[in-house]
Amino acid sequence: MTEPATNQQLWYALSPEAVLEQLDSRRDGLSAQEAARRLAVAGPNALQGVEGPGLLSLVLKQLRSPLIYMLFAAAALSLAAGHPIDAVVVGLVLVLNTVIGVSQEWRAERSLEALRSMAAPRARVLRDGTVEIIPAADVVRGDILMLETGDLVGADARVIDVSDLRIDESALTGESDTVGKSVDALEGTVQLADQRNMVRMTTAVTDGRGRAVVVATGMETSIGEIAHEVQSAESDLTPLQKRLASLGTLIGIGAIGFATLVFVIGLLRGFPAVQMLTYAVAAAVSAIPEGLPAVISVVLAVGVQRMARRNAIVRNMPAVETLGSTTVICSDKTGTITRNEMTASRMWAGGTTFTVTGEGFSPRGAVLSEQGEPVAGGNDGATGLIQLLTIGALANNATLEHDEVEDRWRVEGNPTDGALLAVSEKGGLAPDFRECAERIDEIPFSSRFKYMASLDRLPHAPGPRMHVKGAFERILDASDRMLVEGREVVVTPELRRAAEQAAEDMAEQALRVVAGGYRDVDASEAERGDAESGLVFVGMWGLLDPPRPEAVAAVAAAQKAGIQIKMITGDHAVTAAAIARNAGIISHGEEVVTGAELDVTSDEELADRVGGIAVFARVSPTHKLRIVKALQKRGEVVAMTGDGVNDAPALKRADIGVSMGITGTEVAKESSDMILVDDDFATILAAVEEGRVIFGNLRRVVMFLLTTNLGEILLIIAALILDLPLPLTAVMILWVNLVTDGVSVVPLGLEPRHDDVLSRKPRPPAEGVLTRRYVTRIVVLAPVIGAGTLANFVAHLGPEGQLYAQTMAFTTLVAFEWFRAFSTRSLTKSVFTQNPFGNRLLLGGIGIGVVLQLTAVYWPPAQVAFGTVNLSARDWAVALAVGSTVLFVDEILKLVDRLRGRGEA
Repeated sequence: MTEPATNQQLWYALSPEAVLEQLDSRRDGLSAQEAARRLAVAGPNALQGVEGPGLLSLVLKQLRSPLIYMLFAAAALSLAAGHPIDAVVVGLVLVLNTVIGVSQEWRAERSLEALRSMAAPRARVLRDGTVEIIPAADVVRGDILMLETGDLVGADARVIDVSDLRIDESALTGESDTVGKSVDALEGTVQLADQRNMVRMTTAVTDGRGRAVVVATGMETSIGEIAHEVQSAESDLTPLQKRLASLGTLIGIGAIGFATLVFVIGLLRGFPAVQMLTYAVAAAVSAIPEGLPAVISVVLAVGVQRMARRNAIVRNMPAVETLGSTTVICSDKTGTITRNEMTASRMWAGGTTFTVTGEGFSPRGAVLSEQGEPVAGGNDGATGLIQLLTIGALANNATLEHDEVEDRWRVEGNPTDGALLAVSEKGGLAPDFRECAERIDEIPFSSRFKYMASLDRLPHAPGPRMHVKGAFERILDASDRMLVEGREVVVTPELRRAAEQAAEDMAEQALRVVAGGYRDVDASEAERGDAESGLVFVGMWGLLDPPRPEAVAAVAAAQKAGIQIKMITGDHAVTAAAIARNAGIISHGEEVVTGAELDVTSDEELADRVGGIAVFARVSPTHKLRIVKALQKRGEVVAMTGDGVNDAPALKRADIGVSMGITGTEVAKESSDMILVDDDFATILAAVEEGRVIFGNLRRVVMFLLTTNLGEILLIIAALILDLPLPLTAVMILWVNLVTDGVSVVPLGLEPRHDDVLSRKPRPPAEGVLTRRYVTRIVVLAPVIGAGTLANFVAHLGPEGQLYAQTMAFTTLVAFEWFRAFSTRSLTKSVFTQNPFGNRLLLGGIGIGVVLQLTAVYWPPAQVAFGTVNLSARDWAVALAVGSTVLFVDEILKLVDRLRGRGEA
């Protein structure tokens, strides 16, 4: 007996008999013994997963950063220099940072578990000619699946028999409408979304029934290939993580350099090596901003909460800032730019064109005449319209339901039928209209015949009437009369051309055209002969999945913010282009690239071209992944939005993956960094704004810390060169770097936005945390801090002893930090023009800092630990006066920036 063929075979190109022969199967199914043998050879029909990160992995992840390595180095240096308390303090900072990070990322990525949950738990198969219900995991290649409405498809299979079978493949392909299936073989290379004789694992049967022979199971299915791509797709470091890693490396190198410089200068001046080691350790500790990692974690954690209030749930903390760096947003169409709800937007009836307001399955809206006035029956011009609405309501098996909680309308049944029901109510038919008509019989929709018909008896009607809706050509060809201005007239060439022109106009707008007609019959059963001839052609509907109004506004806002928008969808090119034009993503004539074209384009060519392409249509999950990689290769920071299973690999690979909370599959959510609770594309712009504010605040935090730390280093080096005692003890330095910094920089990290951050262009992807402007501020202001502190230290060296002078230097340095904190709130705005209560947290933080400094100076146990002594009111006045000089110097720098026309960076 031959082994079944591999999944490399183009099954859709073979006839059902050829497929059965290739798989060594038959129409009445495999025998139980053969199925068991194949299961033993191939293994269960299940997705293979990898174990997600555990608690230890998450902890180690928080520790893998140059900034954290610096803290370890500072603790080690403190121990080496005989300062165990300092080492303990640094250790507590490490613990705090790790706890914050792990608590935010405890939700491990469960992409594969979500994929498994989508798989059908049971499957109906033919075994030895008998229908059996078995666990889906026991399905093997060659099994015959029995498919009925409501089933989830248990494996990838080739259709061999159908009866009006329709499948919802939107989560897999991105196509909004359900797909009719057939048994006919297809020619040439056909994209997954167009393989009408194939059914795929995890998709849902919405109508009809059929039989299909299984061609792939487990990881060899289309969903299995996506699972593999999700596994193998590497999540790169976020831009913030990369920038902080570079900054940490530079700070580490700088700390070693300064410590070495101090040590060498001391030896050259003849100081003992042991004493110089203490000085070198103090210099290294001064150079390292020990509180920076914890402060960054706190700022990002608060950013997570802020975004949650704006309907964006962040699953990966560093991703809070990533959208602020985004240069390209790759958006799926279905459910993201559009509503994923079919909507009738235009109608043509009785020779008249109508427009329809309202969107989705909601019956709220109106049918408008060409003059823009609401229309509902009662005049000759609307008679054809009422007849068309009646056909749409009666030749229909869907129902509309209103979710009171979410105030959202949903359809039970075919999405197209749901759209026709909604427009029928908008046009004036009562919600219970169908209850007034008696359904005698029906002919279900068939992809072969391309129509559906219902035989109905209406109140006050002389006899039964057959209502038919379906493909435009099919209905028009079956009609010998047309309803014009309320009268049935013979279809003339002129009338036929008018109807064809109306259909072409709709098609050019990427509307899907569905036509309707009727025929009065004297019958008790619906016969195809009656539905396929002698009809009265009434009109047609133009349907589409419309763009969300808020998405259109958000696209415009993103483009204003310098962010490129690229639509990547599994839908047809014409439809994608029309939606993209309506959403403002492209204008007329711009290039739309299909998946078939990508198949013959190399990765290098794609990287060269991708910047100029705004719409990608008829793409597969692999194509989406290639597009994201090509953009990243160009140095772009890529945000990928999506809601379907097919989006998962690209969501995982993108710099930030954004999934939909309402319509999104669990697979998409678990593969993403951020979830939009309201499915609103506009929420992305709110997150972009929040991300830019956060990064601007982090820049100010880093500038503040490095200004102080460089000032401390210059203070130590200057004291060494001038042969002075150490102005600060190691404990004082740690107190400033952790406690005084902490109460100031956390509020600075939460500074509200000062201007329209969305009016700025995105930061260049290669730009670091500190630009030249920030470095200039640090280089100019650090010497002010160092010189002012040293001057106050020297001025108070005298009979009162070194401890008094060190206490004055300690307090002066802290005062510098208080004034510098107020000055750092803005890079350009004067402190004297800003609302002092604009950041109440900063006022509170400085207040806490004052209390803590008083404690360090006057509380006896603290005096022992710090080596401080009591200060007089005059001493405090001097320290505050000297400390305030940094604010006035910074005011001069701000004035220069304003005169040069520079804004916030």
